Amino acid sequence: MKHLILYLLSLLAVVSFNPIHAQVSDSIRKWSIEECFKYATEHSIEINTRKLNEETSLQDLIASKGNQIPSLSASANNNFINSKTDTSGNGNLTNQFTSSGNYSVNSSIILWNDNYIKNNIKQRDLLSQSAKLSIQQSQNTITLLITQGYLGILLAKENLKYIQDLVATSEARVKQGQLFYDAGSIAKNNLLQLQAQWASDNYLLVQTQNAIRQNILSLKQILQLPSDTVFDVVTPPSIEIVALIPPLRGVQQTAFDIFPEIKIGELDVAIASLDIAKAKAGFKPVLSANGSLGTGYSAVISNSNFSKTGYFTQLDNNFYQRFGLNLSIPIFSNRTNKTNLEKANIGYKQANLNLQNNQLVLSQEVEQAYLNATNALEAYYAAKEQLSAATETYRITNEQFRLGGINSFDLLQQRNQYVQAVQAFTQAKYTTVLQLKIYEFYRGNPIIL
Repeated sequence: MKHLILYLLSLLAVVSFNPIHAQVSDSIRKWSIEECFKYATEHSIEINTRKLNEETSLQDLIASKGNQIPSLSASANNNFINSKTDTSGNGNLTNQFTSSGNYSVNSSIILWNDNYIKNNIKQRDLLSQSAKLSIQQSQNTITLLITQGYLGILLAKENLKYIQDLVATSEARVKQGQLFYDAGSIAKNNLLQLQAQWASDNYLLVQTQNAIRQNILSLKQILQLPSDTVFDVVTPPSIEIVALIPPLRGVQQTAFDIFPEIKIGELDVAIASLDIAKAKAGFKPVLSANGSLGTGYSAVISNSNFSKTGYFTQLDNNFYQRFGLNLSIPIFSNRTNKTNLEKANIGYKQANLNLQNNQLVLSQEVEQAYLNATNALEAYYAAKEQLSAATETYRITNEQFRLGGINSFDLLQQRNQYVQAVQAFTQAKYTTVLQLKIYEFYRGNPIIL
């Protein structure tokens, strides 16, 4: 009775779920893996944040170049004063209202500062390049995540096909077992075993369908799609497994040449060396030139004892031109310059260590990818042979059961071995595809399914 109830519940779950799932699946626009890559590149928050960082670094570069040209500023002020003044010279104070103004244009430029400005421009340019490479770094990371999530969906979908076939086979075995039982050829417990297996297969079918939905949700989260987006993936007609694995050393060298981690590390070393040069400039004099043009006027508006000079006449009379050189020599800076230099030297050493670490990590990642691909390929071939043997054995066992040569227990035992072989092969297949794609990615080849 327990087996029969489990069988009926599982059958009800499958019957109630499948039509709805079919209707929803048919109406979903399916994404290819290339569309996933493109969407992530355009909409990923992390990638877009790095793009904004690149724009910021570009503005810093433009600003640093601006230090090569003279600055120019203008100023104008006008003052009004009301005060008591002895205008007659006899000690009698009277209110007097005056107005005065000054107008000037000022400019300055640094003529020499031990190449601080040029080094700063070089550094800003390197920082801009590093920011651009960080975008590629994020794209690489999300590409591998999408590939893993996409293949996870395909794995679950292929499992679904096998399990659907198993459910259909189990159903046929139950019907056949019922006929045998009605004819008195098998005992009641044998029929119940077949029914329980059918119920178990139906439950496994529901679990697999749930796994597909969960994997789709995971890929949606990687793509950062809105929760109300209806989403599914395109299933390729076939997935080929290339047995040839390129040598490790060549792939490592290729990864060093094309992956941004190494170039970013090299740029960081160059940036740190420019920090040292800029810090050394703090010990050197700075020579700058400055100049200005200016004029002004002053007038007593009320109670004046002198004749008024015209506004424009005063501006012309007071017009002046000034040019000068300024030499600033650092003598004592409370150890600020020395501290800056020491910190720059420490930063340079740290940048070199980071570069070595980047090289080591990337080398290890490629080696791990090589080992994963090699192991996965060997496991795939072993699983393929196992599946071939299990399939033939299961076919023979089914024929023996149909002819009444074996009981249901022997059939179910062989069937479980077949199911395990199918699942192991499917898992090995997609694991191999994933690991080979990752290894090829380190060679600079795009991921295509």
